[in-house]
Amino acid sequence: MAYPSSVAPTSRSVRLGDYPVRSFRAQNGKELRLLYGNRRSGQELELTYENIGDADVVGFMAHYEDMKGTHGSFDIPAISFSGWTGNVNSPFQEPQNNLYRFADAPQITSVRPGRSTVTVRLVSVLR
Repeated sequence: MAYPSSVAPTSRSVRLGDYPVRSFRAQNGKELRLLYGNRRSGQELELTYENIGDADVVGFMAHYEDMKGTHGSFDIPAISFSGWTGNVNSPFQEPQNNLYRFADAPQITSVRPGRSTVTVRLVSVLR
């Protein structure tokens, strides 16, 4: 099952990843930093879907199960970025051409019968 694409998130937050860097400090305190690549990784994206129906909630649970929890990686649909009017190369969509995996299990909060809020934390992984 693919990541649910029938609902748009009501809020998003992003924590930009970093480039692969290794720091070395000499005894005199001087620091040497080596850059090991030209692509960021480890971006965290948190998507919240408020007041969605039970069928959509089941879609998130089924996708998490299909991915074997935090193991599998997947594309997220363009609807996940709907409402963002910035540049195509926005922090939400960078790093481009990467996949995502679950950082942990989706958090599901029942708000009333038949309606729930789902929060999903994702981490980018290089293709």
